[in-house]
Amino acid sequence: MREDLTSVGFQELTTADAVDAAMANAEGTALVVVNSVCGCAAGAARPGVKAALALTDVKPDHLYTVFAGADLDATEKMREYLLPYPPSSPAIGIFKDGELVHFIERHHIEGRSAQMIAQHLEMALEEFCEKA
Repeated sequence: MREDLTSVGFQELTTADAVDAAMANAEGTALVVVNSVCGCAAGAARPGVKAALALTDVKPDHLYTVFAGADLDATEKMREYLLPYPPSSPAIGIFKDGELVHFIERHHIEGRSAQMIAQHLEMALEEFCEKA
């Protein structure tokens, strides 16, 4: 489940300090995935994120992930950066120069296909990221 994202370039943040360090230095754009063990993460969120990155010519400057339910301190810290949204996992956020500019909550993932997630995320990446 972790390798599903790290194998395509995501940096796994496993501590609160790692989250703070990454977010403090995240100039440009950052795609953040709050990973989870649930079925909607496995069936829609992770495959959708990977497909979106493969489909678009625009790429975030940084790819980060935290694992809800496993890396508790890191996830709690990342959720502070995702405010005002309530805790949600899986979830996907796009930051631009440290500011959250787009957020896909669990209820936008559940019941949707990986292809739908990919299309949604592809449009958001094209809006907020620069062409590679």
